Amino acid sequence: MEITASRVKELRDLTGISMMECKNALVEAQGDLEKAVEILRKKGIAKAEKKASRAANEGVVLSYIHPGNKLGVLVEINCETDFVAKTDDFINFAKDIAMHIAATNPLAIRREEIDPQVLEKEREIYREQVRAQKKPENIVEKIVEGKLEKFFQENCLLEQPFVKDPQITVKDYLTTTISKTGENINIARFVRYQLGEAFNSKA
Repeated sequence: MEITASRVKELRDLTGISMMECKNALVEAQGDLEKAVEILRKKGIAKAEKKASRAANEGVVLSYIHPGNKLGVLVEINCETDFVAKTDDFINFAKDIAMHIAATNPLAIRREEIDPQVLEKEREIYREQVRAQKKPENIVEKIVEGKLEKFFQENCLLEQPFVKDPQITVKDYLTTTISKTGENINIARFVRYQLGEAFNSKA
């Protein structure tokens, strides 16, 4: 099947990946655009995992102030070189993450960073809820773990649906940005301030 330049450009506009990689993905997908996007996504995840061990000591500290000036976020995002830190793709990613944090108020960046005491308290609440529903004791823990999984998805930054595109998670967006820039990128820490509330700081 012939892969036209317009088809390649359409895929590039969707993904931001290089023309050559888009053409190769379309060839592999026999011209199927959705399948080509999935192929690029899988390759992007593999590449991102390879880059994850590389040092990311450059980057930006960026702020977002919500209209009305009652809510603000500071976020530190790292990359490997000062050159990438100045690119539009990287800066736009940092801005989007700061705005996302303002909107969703995550408890942590990753699930491993949530206080074990908070998790145990959530487990106890879920157990009481399930037992109040008279569920058999042998499935209580299974239901509790399912509820805890949802808790992680709602409260861990990387697992949250991205506010500008809820079809993907923040981690998916991070993976795409790593593919575009060719460097390891790490959301290092954030602070979220809301007028009249204790600030939420996560390193």
